[in-house]
Amino acid sequence: MAQNPNKSIPRDQFLTIAVNLLYKAFLENRRTEAKNVFRDMATGRTVHLTNVVMEDKSQVRFDVALDHSEYRGKLNFGAFRASLAMLVAQLSDALRAGKDIKVFSEQNNPDNVVFGLSAATEDEGEVNVMVLGADSNTARGSIELRLQYLDPAQFAAEAQATPAGG
Repeated sequence: MAQNPNKSIPRDQFLTIAVNLLYKAFLENRRTEAKNVFRDMATGRTVHLTNVVMEDKSQVRFDVALDHSEYRGKLNFGAFRASLAMLVAQLSDALRAGKDIKVFSEQNNPDNVVFGLSAATEDEGEVNVMVLGADSNTARGSIELRLQYLDPAQFAAEAQATPAGG
């Protein structure tokens, strides 16, 4: 997962850090501050969240970005926050239960991953699906948490292809 040149963070520990950072930035933080971060991300900017001091006393910079190119409808802060709350809840429940969360990585870039839990929400009749990804490329000097909306049609097609009960 997240790496400096010599260290690696176990996946569950990394996800716990990521979930806590997202929760604090968008769900626990004052609405005005969270909305300002959302607005910056919605314009395509990567936003600095915080620096985390690791067990070995090294610091790791965490940034956050949003890809909403597959979002259906008009994305506003309320819809984003609902998606994120659902995603944080899904990830938190899985971590507490000790579930093994699948990780998908880019074929030629193992530092760029997407975690295999999604959050589906409905807003004004449109279903949207959010996932969490991360890019821990050490050349950039930070870990970028990537909140991404996926095309919900691929999940509908997958559900139709899976027989009932199995």
